[in-house]
Amino acid sequence: MNNISITDKDYLLWVKDLASRYRQSQIKAAVRVNTEQLKYYWLLGRDIVRRKADARWGSKFFKNLSEDLKKELPGATCFSVSNILYMKNFYLLFQDYTPNAPQVVEQLPATETSTTPQVVEQYADVDIFAVPWGHYRYIIDRFMHDKDRALFYVRKTVEYGWSRAMLLNFLDTDLYEREGKAVTNFAHTLPEPMSDLARELTKDPYNFAFAGITGRYNETLLKKALLTNITDFLLELGTGFAYVGKEYRLEIGGTENFIDLLFYHLNLRCYVVIEVKVDKFSPGDVGQLGTYVVACNHLMKRPDDNPTIGLLVCKSKDNTLAQYALEGSNQPIGISAYELEKLYPAKVEGLIPTIEELEAQLNKTEEL
Repeated sequence: MNNISITDKDYLLWVKDLASRYRQSQIKAAVRVNTEQLKYYWLLGRDIVRRKADARWGSKFFKNLSEDLKKELPGATCFSVSNILYMKNFYLLFQDYTPNAPQVVEQLPATETSTTPQVVEQYADVDIFAVPWGHYRYIIDRFMHDKDRALFYVRKTVEYGWSRAMLLNFLDTDLYEREGKAVTNFAHTLPEPMSDLARELTKDPYNFAFAGITGRYNETLLKKALLTNITDFLLELGTGFAYVGKEYRLEIGGTENFIDLLFYHLNLRCYVVIEVKVDKFSPGDVGQLGTYVVACNHLMKRPDDNPTIGLLVCKSKDNTLAQYALEGSNQPIGISAYELEKLYPAKVEGLIPTIEELEAQLNKTEEL
């Protein structure tokens, strides 16, 4: 057998245990690859933290552990230095999580199988072992010290089955800060739980940077740009929106009226009327949109559909004025702003180091 880097007896036993647990997890991986892999990573990270391994076994600990596990498990490809660092941070990020699986709970001390109501509530609707490891590497880099944001993106990934590209898109557009932030009157105009679900589908502001507009524009140009990039537009609106039409004609009495954009929301089972304004919000816009909402309910809504929702997207808005205007309407309406570009500050080196940067620093330390 190849020589182990560290000869400490406790370390040697631990490496053997890690190798044994890995082999066991690989047997179960035929059925549930990602779940078993993530449980193993979480437990390995837990071991490193509880053993204070990096302090106990010196500055070369991560490099040595990487090499020793590769010797014990020649076919394994997951034990790079950077990946082991991610495992440690994975545990640190969710160290108050209590795994449900019996295999994992049995390995925890009895005092750690119970959690406070607050912690249980945090994890009530999410399984942290249901997200691909490649996704976690991005989440850990961004939110190592912000569990609330990390859990938000974990929940969304599980709920909607986000690919890694979709996750990166929403990370880059600050979805956490924008989701459910529109000014609405849904609580007073829609039944529960539809009112909460409708509020969650809104964003404020909407990010229309994909439209590619940099110069002067009007409503016609903006709407054309949004629909030219319909895939990106639907992605920004969120899961469940189905496009029905633009300048959608409604004949109200003897008058022709045209809705800017009409959608149907598959999850809420209702029509969504969207009006886009290139100017600052005006209270009069609520009256116009409310009329379109009522017309859709009369002319298009089927018996099994829920009430139509209106969404007004303006260049800018005063939240107090918007709220006052909505209090005067009995139709469910949300008001948001939009942005055509978003400037991201250059990263401040060293402020939030990535795992790769930490690994590079470790390598430099080892060379000294």
